[in-house]
Amino acid sequence: MAQAPRPPSPAPVRRIPTLSTAPLPSTRYRRITLVLCILWLIVLGLVVLSPLPVDRDGGTALRAALAGLQQAGWPSWLDYRFVETVANVIMFVPLGLFFFILAPRGWRWLGPVVGLGLSAGIEFTQLMALPERVASPYDVAANTAGSGVGTLLAWIMLRVRGRRRP
Repeated sequence: MAQAPRPPSPAPVRRIPTLSTAPLPSTRYRRITLVLCILWLIVLGLVVLSPLPVDRDGGTALRAALAGLQQAGWPSWLDYRFVETVANVIMFVPLGLFFFILAPRGWRWLGPVVGLGLSAGIEFTQLMALPERVASPYDVAANTAGSGVGTLLAWIMLRVRGRRRP
């Protein structure tokens, strides 16, 4: 009696990568990250809690340079507001990186939430205690986006680093 042919085995299930699939970094790597995070927090505090706007001295020169670039044919959207927004995004990228590397696996996705809370606290402090500073919900959005970008970058870096290890 002939045996019935075996059904083909199903294709392997491919898991969708999640934030928790990135490997945990080594203790040494985490210590270095903690030191960098503390330094970043100190610099951030000096920048955002300064009683005077950071761009007080260079703002006029930057606006003039951007106007010159626009006259030379650069796009009109490349203005002071755009540069300030990009700077706010970049300023919070380290938070997402640091939080992702330092947090336990199940908490890694909270980097942007922490960025939102920290940024909202900074803007509230500027509104209530620093009359020379201008608090803005756009800054909160840009800072939150930056911490999200940092979280994504850390995830990519650790996944790539984990694949390279034997």
